[in-house]
Amino acid sequence: MSDAPAPTPPSSESASPRPGAPPSGDAPGSSAVSGSGHARPPRTLEPILQVRHLTTRFRTDRGLVTAVDDVSFDVKPGETLGIVGESGCGKTVTSKSIMRLLPDHVTRYGEASEILYRGRNLLKAGQREMRQVRGNGIAMIFQEPMTSLNPVFTVGWQLEEALKYHTSLGRRDRRRRAIEMLKLVEIPNPEQRIDEYPHQLSGGMRQRVMIAIALCCEPDILIADEPTTALDVTIQAQILDLMNQLKERLDTAIILITHDLGVVAQVCDRVQVMYAGRVIESGDVMEIFHRPRHPYTTALLESIPKRGARQHGARLPTIPGIVPSLWELPEGCRFQERCPYKQQACVDEEPELVTDPDGHARRCHFPLNMPADLTVGGTS
Repeated sequence: MSDAPAPTPPSSESASPRPGAPPSGDAPGSSAVSGSGHARPPRTLEPILQVRHLTTRFRTDRGLVTAVDDVSFDVKPGETLGIVGESGCGKTVTSKSIMRLLPDHVTRYGEASEILYRGRNLLKAGQREMRQVRGNGIAMIFQEPMTSLNPVFTVGWQLEEALKYHTSLGRRDRRRRAIEMLKLVEIPNPEQRIDEYPHQLSGGMRQRVMIAIALCCEPDILIADEPTTALDVTIQAQILDLMNQLKERLDTAIILITHDLGVVAQVCDRVQVMYAGRVIESGDVMEIFHRPRHPYTTALLESIPKRGARQHGARLPTIPGIVPSLWELPEGCRFQERCPYKQQACVDEEPELVTDPDGHARRCHFPLNMPADLTVGGTS
């Protein structure tokens, strides 16, 4: 967990148009990125990404193991969805399932699973179609920039690779656009940095390069997997501020994967909490932070150091135990062995994901912090 103080929730030339996008426009200011040649679709209330009953299994020597179990969510343009949970909860597998980056020979998806991007089910798409979607429609910032960037190619070569594949820009125009993207993510001396190798950059600059690569084709959706991991607090703040600015300028939807609730409070509109492959709570970020209804979410929030709190030598609250093995999931509620509120019903039957009338969803037989004026909702 983060050791930062407890957060306060927040009161050039371009890629070719994606399938389903409106025709290009030439009016000045039609694109958020300087030099872009096409207009982005106007903001809509309709989700641009719909994940329905996503179940991801892996074939192993011991048989099939389910890493993500019946996960559903929507993402709208200009919205930031946070997916949080401890390591091993299924966050990264969810993101790689969306991108179809998991090895096909060992991966199996549920029969009812759908990942709908602009009305197309990506789970039914071939590899050629997915190559058109990756980077152009949906882009991803991977967890560790030092291992994600190729050490034997310059920053400029790696930036231009996506432009070469997804656009018809010539060599000079691609270089010009790559420099523009480095300027956009506020890398100093971009004309010099473009010819440098990843090992010549600091951790924060490498992360900015990853963001520039992800955004160079102006994707509709940006998946950021632990974008601030291993960065110092100052650089973390700069990266988060940059992501917020880019979301406003490009109207990009962001899926932020993290275990750091402080990061979630700063940048997210909605939050989805995962545990042992399942969604156990989701809702508006302020509602989740102020009135969490699942004991796991409550425990995560209580484990964050509180600014100004007088501990008088008391230990910081922790969650006992660890996330259960996917091979040895308990009967009933998957959190029961670590839950201080466990009752017999939690052992006998796994709770359904229930959406209350206020739109707050939780997977718990005995939810916490329920408003007095709400009745228990129905199954999602």
